[in-house]
Amino acid sequence: MKKLIEKVLSVFHIKLSDAKIEWLTQFVKFGLIGVTNTLLSYGIYMLVIWLMTPLNFAYDYIVGSVLGFIISVLWSFYWNNKLVFTEGSEKRNILKSLLKTYLSYAATGIVLSNILLYIFVDLMGVPKAVAPFLGLLITVPLNFVLNKYWAFRKEKKKTEQPEEHDDSGDQK
Repeated sequence: MKKLIEKVLSVFHIKLSDAKIEWLTQFVKFGLIGVTNTLLSYGIYMLVIWLMTPLNFAYDYIVGSVLGFIISVLWSFYWNNKLVFTEGSEKRNILKSLLKTYLSYAATGIVLSNILLYIFVDLMGVPKAVAPFLGLLITVPLNFVLNKYWAFRKEKKKTEQPEEHDDSGDQK
């Protein structure tokens, strides 16, 4: 992926530092996983609406959104952990990272997305089938930042503090 990005940038005579290439590579991988995540979430969302239509439940789109969220975040976590925000030589606490992933996506995927859904569907009259895609313009970049710099952040190793010595050279 990194080589492909470098090739594309070279066509436009753009030269970036290795750190920026790495960041861009992660963002592209995150975006590709996000496409599959979005398709999964959207499929669940539409399935719930379809299944609940005979029930005339007014907030079927909220139920679909929440179920899509729960399943798709687990999907996204698995692939981002495996392919995007790899551990390298340091091991991360997988449960802590999963919890942080759910929290970061909850902020955008439950709270923000559902506020946006309500605004788009109920206030602006956007069709239920289209509304989730409008929110992606805001939530995808926000999710990348939250995941990269919080959920998948490598924890700093605690360094041992040197023991204090008095003037005579004896340890305190």
